[in-house]
Amino acid sequence: MLKKNFIPIFCFSLFTFSLHSQVENNSIPPDLYKNLPFDMEEIKKPVFPDHQVSITDFGAVGDGLTLNTEAFSKAIRSLAGQGGGTVIIPNGIWYTGPIVLEDNIHLYTEEGALVVFSENFDDYPIVSTVFEGLDTKRCQSPLSAINATNIAITGKGVFNGSGDAWRPVKKEKMTGSQWKKLVSSGGVLNEKKDMWFPSEKSLKGDQGANMNVPNATTDEEFLAVKDFLRPVMISFRNCKNVLLEGVTFENSPSWNIHPFVCENIILQDVTVRNP
Repeated sequence: MLKKNFIPIFCFSLFTFSLHSQVENNSIPPDLYKNLPFDMEEIKKPVFPDHQVSITDFGAVGDGLTLNTEAFSKAIRSLAGQGGGTVIIPNGIWYTGPIVLEDNIHLYTEEGALVVFSENFDDYPIVSTVFEGLDTKRCQSPLSAINATNIAITGKGVFNGSGDAWRPVKKEKMTGSQWKKLVSSGGVLNEKKDMWFPSEKSLKGDQGANMNVPNATTDEEFLAVKDFLRPVMISFRNCKNVLLEGVTFENSPSWNIHPFVCENIILQDVTVRNP
């Protein structure tokens, strides 16, 4: 388990992270800015309109079985049409496909809220993105935003990416009984019989891949290896004023939190759990 706490990080002058903030007064502890070997503007949390809705207002059912993708989308679009606000995710198990944030949208998870992303690969369309530093295509991330300003995911809830449905597994990583159970559950093995893949498409994508990026150029070629195109849990691209606070992100299909060419990002008390 990785706990993030109170360290600023800079990457290529494109990212600004603060791993601790004081939520109560919307500011960063002043000591963070002392004795820095460079100039750093003060970072503030994003501010959102007072509008609030619950995903249950749009038909969401927290039984862990009902697919709530449309309810999440309707809740976000409803607030976006009013200039933004807070989408409340109550206590419950909320099964869903990808969630896309828009300008001025704050996802707030109540204690006991568990968002479980679908294991159905068909729920994740192939999109253009950047992965392993390469312009390529992957399946859409469970949580994403592009060119968004003022977005946040906060609270005490958990987001589970159902990554075990996506990830290949090496035989050496498991006990004999675990391996036998996994193989009997379905999927396919590589030629050496020492690596399990969830499907033929996943195995095909692995063959000839470079840095987990398949040897594909056309839409048809990417579609043929779709199950191999494991998404990162969070993909924020070209976003500004981002807050991740208090929540847990676990079991991602691939890398977990990927902000790309983003500005003013605050992470506070975020827990990341991946195998």
